[in-house]
Amino acid sequence: MMATRAPQRPARAAADRSEPARSAETGRDFEFTTADFARIRDLIHRVAGISLSDHKRDMAYSRLARRLRARGIDTFRQYLDLLEAENDPLEWEAFTNALTTNLTAFFREAHHFPILAEFVRRRAQPVSVWCSAASTGEEPYSIAMTLIEALGESGARQASVFATDIDTQVLAKAEAGVYQFDQVKHLSPERLKRFFLKGTGAHAGMVKVRPEVRALVRFGQLNLTDRDYQLRTQFDAIFCRNVMIYFDKPTQGQVLTRFEPLMKAGGLLFAGHSENFTYVTQAFRLRGQTVYELTRDAGGAHPPARAGAQHASGVAA
Repeated sequence: MMATRAPQRPARAAADRSEPARSAETGRDFEFTTADFARIRDLIHRVAGISLSDHKRDMAYSRLARRLRARGIDTFRQYLDLLEAENDPLEWEAFTNALTTNLTAFFREAHHFPILAEFVRRRAQPVSVWCSAASTGEEPYSIAMTLIEALGESGARQASVFATDIDTQVLAKAEAGVYQFDQVKHLSPERLKRFFLKGTGAHAGMVKVRPEVRALVRFGQLNLTDRDYQLRTQFDAIFCRNVMIYFDKPTQGQVLTRFEPLMKAGGLLFAGHSENFTYVTQAFRLRGQTVYELTRDAGGAHPPARAGAQHASGVAA
């Protein structure tokens, strides 16, 4: 996949012209003004669709301060000026990586995986699943393990999991498939033995996903706010869990609109426990337990809208 694209250079926030330079808090290495945070919020929304709330100010400082140190820059204003002036895709990638939150675990929100297992047993083979926020790999590997358990090892060899994330650093860890034992100790002994190799010697206390699990998963970088994902396949299921909470409603609607043609008829969309798409789109109907089903049939038609259903303003048609 292409590296994170730099957004068009935005207009400077009004506060940047009027607010005197000051340190937001004492004891910090760098000046961090309200105007600096406003620029950061604008830029990360433009490049990744992420809406940073006010309480993320400290997080933005601590994560981006590392970039200032790495570049030998004295102020956030200088860093942001350089970011826009250089328009370097690698620095935009580092900026985006720094502000991306990656919280994941093997078989997180465990109720989804039996639903996936039952679903793929009934689907025409081979089945394909897209994990659209792969993070460090725990979720796509959990999907791959579920496919093996549901279809058997021979049947699962024909299946595939496409795992993407905007953050290139976590994708590198995901591709390696190596984890601390503490990250898998909650799994059953059967799953540990079947799906992981135990490290020895210098690798004691580590585990690695077995080659047959790794073989099912293909990784790539993808920005969910891109207008064209450049995907020319359709999926039986899409996992997009705990991602939409970082997007505003119009951006959520645009992402869901892009998902629709990438799903086979009757496909399932798995959302996070705090996400609700009912009033964002009519393309998916809630089946329960934060699982949505594509509403169009094989011919591409949608059923009549339910009474009271609404579209969020600004959703792409």
